[in-house]
Amino acid sequence: MGFFSRLFSFREQDPASPDTTWSYEDNASELVLDPEYAATLMTEFDIDSAIASHEDLKLRLQGMLDGQSDDVLDPAAVGQHESCPLGQWLRGSGREKLGQYPAFEMLVARHKYFHLQAAHVVELHQAGEHEKAQQLFHGGYRHASNQVTLLLKELRRGLGS
Repeated sequence: MGFFSRLFSFREQDPASPDTTWSYEDNASELVLDPEYAATLMTEFDIDSAIASHEDLKLRLQGMLDGQSDDVLDPAAVGQHESCPLGQWLRGSGREKLGQYPAFEMLVARHKYFHLQAAHVVELHQAGEHEKAQQLFHGGYRHASNQVTLLLKELRRGLGS
């Protein structure tokens, strides 16, 4: 069972219960999300597109490091975690809907770290520190990238998709 899957489980709402979107299971360890609300969240944000966008950045960085790309990346822009579609969602409606849960804050923190690591890879490469850039890319950056991707996949699974 994945990280978000442990937090997001689904059950039909009891018609006699108040009209709440969020409730806790008897053991209070899992968040119970109304299936209809989960479906609404899935239509508001395309998780697969966010994953693809972050994978694209990884490919662009790899191409830059391998000398196979003429792409000129601005480290300041790459480091702006709130400017990509995922960052905008995390800052906006994602925070509004899921921000009170620790798993959400972990995703925000991992996403920010991902962008900071990517920016640092670009900075090192542009400073001629190619070996250090490669080491960071294959170490901290790749780890951060994998964490963001895994958390997004768990969120998608937790939302029932």
